[in-house]
This record gives sequence, structure tokens and C-alpha cells, in this order.
Amino acid sequence: MKINYHKKRFKAVSNSETGEVDSKTLFHYSQQGDVLWAVYQGASIKLGTITGLVKEDGSLEFSYQHVNGEGTIRSGKCTSTPEVLEDGRIKLYEKWSWDGDDLIGESVIEEVLD
Repeated sequence: MKINYHKKRFKAVSNSETGEVDSKTLFHYSQQGDVLWAVYQGASIKLGTITGLVKEDGSLEFSYQHVNGEGTIRSGKCTSTPEVLEDGRIKLYEKWSWDGDDLIGESVIEEVLD
């Protein structure tokens, strides 16, 4: 499934308790070839970035880092599996882990069209 994430925006619709992203966090994705990057912020995230790859099946593999509301730098790794919704928007099912500890989690983000 070929998906182009360039200039798409997403927001979280669910997240594990160990996550810091919520529905007020907005992600701005960019893509060139198979390289993906994004900037995100909102709620408890002062600023975050994503750098990774878009796989042939449209799934994503990336590293993330951000500064949270407490001024702590956090980072981790994530894989995301896409679903194209009936209205054409993209929904991503994410499995992530924090660097430096054993905390893992799952989140779901959906494309925002407005």
C-alpha cells in the first residue's frame, strides 16, 4: 500500500498511560522518497521531532525525541501500521518504547483534515 505522508497532520486519539502525547498534540508530517520526518507539539510536549522511514507497505519505522512540559528530554523508537479510513484519512496504530528503560506502549493517531 503506497501512502504519501507529506504535509499530513495527525492527532492522538488514544495512548498508553506511559505515553506523553494526547489529543492536544499535533503532528506535522513530511516525506521525501522513503524518508519521513515530523514536528509535533501541544499539551505536555513543548517540541518534538520524528525521523524515520516509510516501508513498502506504508508502515513507518522511526525514532522520536521531545522536550516535555517538565523540561525533560525524552526519546524512543516506534513502528506504525496504517489503515486508510472510509473517508480517505489515515489512521496509524503505533507500538513504541522509551530509550533507557523498559517502558513500552501503544497509541493511535488519526489524520486531521481541517
